[in-house]
Amino acid sequence: MPETLRVFAGDCSTKLDAPRGQRLQRGRVLVVAKPDRTLLVHDADGYQPLAWLTRADSLTVEADDDGFAVTARDGDRTLRVRSHGPGERATFPATAGGTPVGECPACGEPMVRTGGDVVCLGCDDRYGLPSGATVGDGVCADCGLPTMRVTRGGTFELCVDYACDSLSDRVREALDERYDCPDCGEALRVVEHRGRTFLGCDAHPDCETSFSIPAGETVGACVCGLPLFETSTGIRCLDGTCEHHSGANAGP
Repeated sequence: MPETLRVFAGDCSTKLDAPRGQRLQRGRVLVVAKPDRTLLVHDADGYQPLAWLTRADSLTVEADDDGFAVTARDGDRTLRVRSHGPGERATFPATAGGTPVGECPACGEPMVRTGGDVVCLGCDDRYGLPSGATVGDGVCADCGLPTMRVTRGGTFELCVDYACDSLSDRVREALDERYDCPDCGEALRVVEHRGRTFLGCDAHPDCETSFSIPAGETVGACVCGLPLFETSTGIRCLDGTCEHHSGANAGP
């Protein structure tokens, strides 16, 4: 479920203790305590907080009828905000923000792309995306989740939920046993290990040759016999160290 954003306002003293010294300030401010233990103090002047401590080691809140105190500690720095009087306080559900990509089939709430994930703003279901994936307006016919477009040897449209649609299976259809190991001549197989898909020698463990699969479509074969990939930085060999084709804008 969404995490909690805590907000306080009132006449407060703000004290920051740090190795370089102590700074004490007072004013009518807005105090924001975020779920990631970030503490922000905003006054009426400018866009930058009056004081802040980002992703602290600990964040504690003390509150009663007489007022509140919020303390963040991060290593040798401590930020403490103490109210003079009861002040105002409220809590709100908080989620990640991102680009809308559809609705959650489980709860009907919006889903957004934030960083490398697709996240539901209602039930907080989260789906990790492979590098280079794009999410459009497509919907999975089986589960109703958004679909993503991924390029790994070929270009595939598949569900963001790996349990529903396997990227490894699609890559296996495109690349498995299509090329030989440059070191021993055995077939290169598509292997999935700890969430990573790569091409590895079928003679493993006797031969430990393996290659990460770049985000791009195959556009033929390199002089060395391995596939060439057209990527966002140019054409490159599967072997990133290959002297024939490696680096940006390499020609065929």
